[in-house]
Amino acid sequence: MRNAIIFLAVILFANIISAQTDSSKVPATDIMIVDSYITPEAPNKFVLSFFTSDSCVSKIVVLGKTSYDVSKKFEENHKFEIELNKLKIDTTGFHYQIVVKSKNGVETKSDITDVAIPKGVVITPEEQPSIFMMCCLGGVIFGLPSPAFVFTGREHHWAISKEIPLFSFYSVGYNYPMGYLGIEYTYVFEAQKKNFFRVGYKHIFQVPEIKYVSPGIDGFTDFKGYNGMSLELSVGLFQIQNVFTFYTRYRYNFQFVTGGTDFNEFSIGLYSNFFSLNL
Repeated sequence: MRNAIIFLAVILFANIISAQTDSSKVPATDIMIVDSYITPEAPNKFVLSFFTSDSCVSKIVVLGKTSYDVSKKFEENHKFEIELNKLKIDTTGFHYQIVVKSKNGVETKSDITDVAIPKGVVITPEEQPSIFMMCCLGGVIFGLPSPAFVFTGREHHWAISKEIPLFSFYSVGYNYPMGYLGIEYTYVFEAQKKNFFRVGYKHIFQVPEIKYVSPGIDGFTDFKGYNGMSLELSVGLFQIQNVFTFYTRYRYNFQFVTGGTDFNEFSIGLYSNFFSLNL
């Protein structure tokens, strides 16, 4: 009797080991990506579709940390769509990995896939105002001039100016362009030369802790023979509604021909490429 019990125990243990060995030999599920792209129209969306060789539940893991369910039921055809704003990313691109689990409990992970953000696409957080409110806010802020302080060695005056970015240049998609070409009008109070018109280019370097540092060069005229050039440096400090950036700027203005006519400017303002043509 004792020998029979031992024999049955050995047979049962062998069956358990065999079952575990067989389950480990279950082949992984094939994952075939069909579409993986970002829609060009606003609101920009990330679209993903793929097939699996077996019915599976599936999810994707973005940037190795945030997972999103794709199929909560066992399926072979999987589709996923989400607005970029809801992905909570702020980069020139991101990567994701597909994770599926078959009915027999075998989990399979795909290779990591990179997705590039098309140029001109602006990523903003999910919590953003409506299009109507954005246009109203943009129109009001767009019309606000920037206060400035103009001074030379002998005089100092207050001034207001308004800059309009006309063309923004992108190398890759990001929240700021690589640079922009703009025009600007400045009015100087109680000065002999009051009106200045500028055309210039500003290059944008995004830096940690603050938003950007932007050196620039302008040509200016008062339309009465006072013409010259300006060298400037702007520092973007923080954003308002994730559309406008509060900046401070220093500018040095000079003439090549006439000496003693140089003057300096300090100003603050709000920058946005919301109304510019993105290239």
